[in-house]
Amino acid sequence: MKTELKSLEEKVFLLLRMYQDIRAENKKLQRELADSHTQCEKLNEKIHVAADRLEALLLNIPENE
Repeated sequence: MKTELKSLEEKVFLLLRMYQDIRAENKKLQRELADSHTQCEKLNEKIHVAADRLEALLLNIPENE
């Protein structure tokens, strides 16, 4: 009985440790995801600015007669 309780105690301790590790990793991944979304928004804005500039340049190209 004593060995079974000790084994159960070790398993519970391991389970709690794994839970804490996964929780910490989840928080880290949430921060990384938020950073990725921010970077994506910035890159999309740069793409729109570049597209607008390109469109303006194309409009200024003289047409062939």
